[in-house]
Amino acid sequence: MTADLLLALLVVLPFCGSVVVSFLPHGASRGLSSWFSAAVALICFAAALFLYPGVQDGGVLRNEIAWLPEFGLNLTLRMDGFAWMFSMLVTGIGFLVVVYARYYMSEEDPVPRFFAFLLAFMGSMQGIVVSGNIILLAVFWELTSIFSFLLISYWHHNAAARDGARMALTVTGIGGFCLFLGLLLIGNIAGSYDLDAVLAAGDAIRGHALYLPALVLVLIGALTKSAQFPFHFWLPNAMAAPTPVSAYLHSATMVKAGVFLLVRLWPALSGTYEWFFLVGLAGIATLLIGAYFAMFQQDLKGLLAYSTISHLGLIVTLLSLGSPLGAVAAIFHMLNHATFKASLFMAAGIIDHETGTRDMRRLSGLFRFLPVTATLAMVASAAMAGVPLLNGFLSKEMFFAQAVETHADSILDRILPYVATLAAAFSVAYSLRFIHTVFFGPPPRDLDRVPHEPPRWMRFPVECLVLICLVVGIVPGLSVGPVLHSAVVSVLGDRTPDYSLAVWHGFNAPLIMSIIALAGGVAIYAVLRDYFARCEDGPPVFRHLRGQRIFERILVTVSWKWARWLEANLGTRNMQPQLRLVVAAGLIAAVVSLYGTGLSPELPRLAEVDPVFAVLWLAGMACAVGAAHQAKYHRLAALVLLGGAGLVTCLTFVWLSAPDLAITQLLVEIVTTVLILLGLRWLPKRSEKVDESIAFTARLRRFRDLVLAIACGVGMFLIAYAVMKTPVPDAIARYFLERAYTEGGGRNVVNVILVDFRSFDTLGEIAVVAVVAVTVFALLRRFRPAADSIDKPEQQRAQNAFDDARPERSEGETIRDYMMVPSVIMQWLFPVIITFSVYLFMRGHDLPGGGFAAGVAMAISFLLQYLVGGARWAEDRLRILPLRWMGMGLLTAVATGVGSFVFGHPFLTSSFTYVDVPAIGKVPAATALLFDLGVFALVVGATVLILIALAHQSIRTHRARQPVRQEDA
Repeated sequence: MTADLLLALLVVLPFCGSVVVSFLPHGASRGLSSWFSAAVALICFAAALFLYPGVQDGGVLRNEIAWLPEFGLNLTLRMDGFAWMFSMLVTGIGFLVVVYARYYMSEEDPVPRFFAFLLAFMGSMQGIVVSGNIILLAVFWELTSIFSFLLISYWHHNAAARDGARMALTVTGIGGFCLFLGLLLIGNIAGSYDLDAVLAAGDAIRGHALYLPALVLVLIGALTKSAQFPFHFWLPNAMAAPTPVSAYLHSATMVKAGVFLLVRLWPALSGTYEWFFLVGLAGIATLLIGAYFAMFQQDLKGLLAYSTISHLGLIVTLLSLGSPLGAVAAIFHMLNHATFKASLFMAAGIIDHETGTRDMRRLSGLFRFLPVTATLAMVASAAMAGVPLLNGFLSKEMFFAQAVETHADSILDRILPYVATLAAAFSVAYSLRFIHTVFFGPPPRDLDRVPHEPPRWMRFPVECLVLICLVVGIVPGLSVGPVLHSAVVSVLGDRTPDYSLAVWHGFNAPLIMSIIALAGGVAIYAVLRDYFARCEDGPPVFRHLRGQRIFERILVTVSWKWARWLEANLGTRNMQPQLRLVVAAGLIAAVVSLYGTGLSPELPRLAEVDPVFAVLWLAGMACAVGAAHQAKYHRLAALVLLGGAGLVTCLTFVWLSAPDLAITQLLVEIVTTVLILLGLRWLPKRSEKVDESIAFTARLRRFRDLVLAIACGVGMFLIAYAVMKTPVPDAIARYFLERAYTEGGGRNVVNVILVDFRSFDTLGEIAVVAVVAVTVFALLRRFRPAADSIDKPEQQRAQNAFDDARPERSEGETIRDYMMVPSVIMQWLFPVIITFSVYLFMRGHDLPGGGFAAGVAMAISFLLQYLVGGARWAEDRLRILPLRWMGMGLLTAVATGVGSFVFGHPFLTSSFTYVDVPAIGKVPAATALLFDLGVFALVVGATVLILIALAHQSIRTHRARQPVRQEDA
């Protein structure tokens, strides 16, 4: 398998696996979904492993798939040594987390859904790592926020999980939006969105006037994702997630994405005072605050969460220095932190799983019950504290070596050695507290169960990671040296410094700082051990500085106070004021366009107007005005007149030689008329007796609305007429006319433009249609018409008239029995309309028609069956599944575009040829026909979905009005 396919496999396979797992039944065993997910992660790990020869010593692998090459937007996958190191972490730790989750998750949980989210999260993180285009990176960046939200809120019955997930999504989502803006600015400065071009344009970016705004926006994105000060508060609240999620999120994904981005853009953005000050301030504050609060946590995962924040602050601080050696230390600590932090979270999960609690006040003496797990956790905690002969010690020594160097004339640089030593002492204190409180002391009391060692394979991931901590700490040069070298060279290039991974560097300043930190941490814990056990979050003076409190206050102010003020002053429960604003905006647009841009429509002289066309338009205007007038008195008549105006519009398209628009307009008029007819009964009843003052006010309001509507209509007419009469070069029209057949394989230029030249726009439009249909269905299924919204007098008069006109009927006879003739006719018309729909579809590429018109026509056939047979009859006989129609339509359209990748062409590139059909001859066949088929299926599904919602609500409303008959009971 080539490197290009392996690169694509790393990103695509987790998402494909997620889809497969999501279709497994919720009752499926943990083994089926977990081992399948583990196989997916293991295959990705093996694929990344095979790519190592290509990234050694600064090598770069690229797989560029054309998407929008004219705009520099291609699906570029790029892997160098740094990306390879992260891919190994994402897939390797991901595999271990899946194996661990197999035993951690309960059989009662919807396990397939958990593993589906986890694999999609893995694919999103892998996409960030191997993105060779910064816009593509931003897309995967947002996907990690979405899937982390789903994972954190997995136990959605838990209020803490819901709140933590919302907080994480809010903070990281805002950061992601800022990051996207910053990347747009960087791409604009560099002249390309390709990552290699951006990294090569570092001098141009740093010297540009937009450097500071771009830097601030990018840093907001990176710092929010990595939970850096002042955005650090969301991470501890995410601890309501299952422990496998926490282990994965804290070690190799999510929070590591922010520091990954800082390292990735380090060659282009670092080296300035702004970088040093902004990044350094955030890093130093986070390093100290996270370590401080970690000492006072009573929850095991809370302690580990704040320690993650602190260690990420350490990495950010190293990157702020602008020193190549600082970047080396940062990359090394990313690797070390991932191993010991994942093992610690899994150990905490084992403790929780076996004892039923994570509260350190209830835990003690577990070493005698869980000796193997305790030993593993103690080794990992020692690595976190920076004890010699463990991997954490080496990167901490590098950090101390950089802390004592001079990098900038700033107070931040001068206080860095003291802050580093103090934070390291805090890390020793909370690591020692974790070990001593949980594993030593008297046996635990009041536990839900007697603890014992977990299953062998549940402990296996922890053993693997702890072994790595030991091997790297003892023989770093042989174990991690080549990997670190490849990662460093890929980031620093020619600026790669000389560095040593030796365990012993002599008696120097970093070693003295390590000794002070170790001794100081032991002293802090010995003196404050009792205070730690009874105090949470530290002294009261610091509790008011918690970011969560600030976030909640901001959220209350924005989402409650400001929102209520806006609703009170600008909001309305009526649709008319909102429509009035929309129409007024159209009027303003007309005025600005006509007088602001110099458009001056030359109205035709009366002699130039065709009298038949003028009469047609007068009839249309009369229907429109009549519809507005009859809306007050007779809604059915208003709907009929509205349909007349739509029919005139259709005839206008025919008159102006636009048959495609005419067909679509006619079919859409039929569908919308029927759907509106079904919804008329939900409108509030009309008041028959109105106070004179209120009636006068209503007449003034209607007159104002009439004037506004006429003014807006005239304005839009003038704009359209001015645009059509303005002489412009016909280059655009000639371009499509000349290429519609030669490049699109069709003679219907309109349809070729929709499904070929601008098929990407059409894909977005049908996606919007699907979203709207699902939204309408979701709203209508929850809608319950109020009892007083029924126009009872008018309904009763109509029912009495029907009862007087019909003959006597026998028992069991229904109203539908008197509609037998139209019912039979409509059933006969059903195959005729379907045939007509297929005819419209097949001719659309060469003659007026196409997928959209055919889909609407097909929907009309279903509408007629609902009208004459009723919703229940149509549901029992037709068994339409609109969601499947919509899903298959959207997937077909997307698959048509993706299929072009197989032949090395950009997304949605079409192809056509002639197929020799026996007894028919050569028939044109274009791939755009498949795309049009997707449009057809989605339009059918969306229309029928809305119809089902309306029809079922109408039945529910009708039944609510009628007494229950004995034969219906």
